[in-house]
Amino acid sequence: MNVNNELRYKGMRKKLVDGLKIKGIRNEKVLEAIQKVPRHLFMESTFINFAYKDQAFPIGAGQTISQPYTVAFQTQLLQVEKNDKILEVGTGSGYQAAVLCELGAKVFTIERQKELYTKVQTFLPEIGYHPACFFGDGSKGLPAFAPFDKILVTAGAPVVPEDLKQQLKIGGRLVIPVGNETCQEMLLIIRISEEEYKMEKHGNFVFVPLLSGTVNF
Repeated sequence: MNVNNELRYKGMRKKLVDGLKIKGIRNEKVLEAIQKVPRHLFMESTFINFAYKDQAFPIGAGQTISQPYTVAFQTQLLQVEKNDKILEVGTGSGYQAAVLCELGAKVFTIERQKELYTKVQTFLPEIGYHPACFFGDGSKGLPAFAPFDKILVTAGAPVVPEDLKQQLKIGGRLVIPVGNETCQEMLLIIRISEEEYKMEKHGNFVFVPLLSGTVNF
């Protein structure tokens, strides 16, 4: 381990977190988690020098590692508590899953791109994170492990998948961007009872599309 590099990255993470505070992220636990997760390890080597810029970058398979502000914003909306059972739909690079693990959640994450799934299930344990990783169609959720305290979707959906709503505990929170391929609205859905849900809108974002149907081997 290069100590100088580690100190440099630590300083860059601190600067990133300071920027997130200016942009309105207030949850101290979320900010602490982002300050701890080594985002540079999740990046393609081409982009590693930009790891702590508040931007999204390509990670392969037509996917991206989300902008840190977006990760922080979604995580803040979830209101993660220690030992929460959380379903993440769209593992991608694994960065969001690592942030949830830092917050003490029990993370179940599902990815439909085989290339990303294979990489992440090996990579995350190597750097100290141990979510349960699954390969499959995330729009169907993980019914065998439901219900979940929280569900986080990291891709833009045309509608809120009914399967995900049904896998949410009463009192649970689902955060999902919904809209067309160019722009989505961030929705927070809270399950009030067996049949009743409350919905809040939290601004516009741009995500890669949430794909359903046959998974890609």
